Amino acid sequence: MVKEISVDTIWELLHKIPDPEIPSISIVELGVVRNVKFNEDNFHITVTPTYSGCPAMSFMKDEIVRAMEAEGISNYQLHTSLAPPWTTDWMSTEVKEKLKEAGIAPPSEKVQCPQCDSPKVESISEFGSTACKALYKCNTCAEIFHYFKKF
Repeated sequence: MVKEISVDTIWELLHKIPDPEIPSISIVELGVVRNVKFNEDNFHITVTPTYSGCPAMSFMKDEIVRAMEAEGISNYQLHTSLAPPWTTDWMSTEVKEKLKEAGIAPPSEKVQCPQCDSPKVESISEFGSTACKALYKCNTCAEIFHYFKKF
């Protein structure tokens, strides 16, 4: 029996690929996968990096290729779009909650400690483990944490 592949099938596959830097969320949840459409016998998958030059982007693309090939899907094209630029506004409330559960303060106007919700925090460094994150310290519970920068 031949398995029918649809745009929804592709979205389901992509939703299973974790972000390499924050594995508790998928590349779809992060908003990196912008679009999937079927046109002229090919699936067209469009991705946008979180920022220009993001080193994780090549890994994400490799994971997309692996996922497609694992399902025997060869009629696809992977496109990168830089416009409009990725924004944290594309993250849902649920994704921001997953970040918090992973110990990362989600993007917001006011940084709060993901451990104790205290707003009494201080910036240690504008750059954390990745350029997307800054390093903070909570002055209430003394925890050091990453803040996912608002773009």
